[in-house]
Amino acid sequence: MCLIALGSNLEHESARSADLVEEALSRLSQRGFVIRARSRFFRTPAYPAGAGPDFVNAAAVLETSLSAVLVLAELHAVEAEMGRKRVVRWGARTLDLDLIGMGATVLPDAKTHQYWREMPLEMQKTVTPDELILPHPRLAERAFVLVPMMDVAPDWCHPVTGLTIRAMHDALSDAQRLEVVAL
Repeated sequence: MCLIALGSNLEHESARSADLVEEALSRLSQRGFVIRARSRFFRTPAYPAGAGPDFVNAAAVLETSLSAVLVLAELHAVEAEMGRKRVVRWGARTLDLDLIGMGATVLPDAKTHQYWREMPLEMQKTVTPDELILPHPRLAERAFVLVPMMDVAPDWCHPVTGLTIRAMHDALSDAQRLEVVAL
């Protein structure tokens, strides 16, 4: 089982963001992923603030026999097919597919995960890992991921922190949660 976050805040070939997210789910299904659950769509402000138009965000639970590295490669391939250009970190994009977690998998190891999870925000803006870090190290801070995840996997337990999606969601401020509006 893998948890993915989906987002879009740029049109592509006249397709609106919600259509792009919907098409991404369809393409993942065509690539052999079984979609076990999908969230509602939400409107969220760009992250970081001022980084572009509002996003359409969603979450899904997928079933696959692929390794985490191959899942990420498939997600990146779908992004590229749908016009994603990786120009500016955290910039506007036609499609963003993030691998958030895969069951109890921790990659590459707990110590490296902790390093990335505790990295100060200023460093996050300029430094990117050269290997897959799972679960996503910023998961607990991001309402635009946690609010949609509440629709599909509220009881999933983070294998490093021991917190469920519900506990991480509930730890967000009211202001953070209220920025994420169901469409």
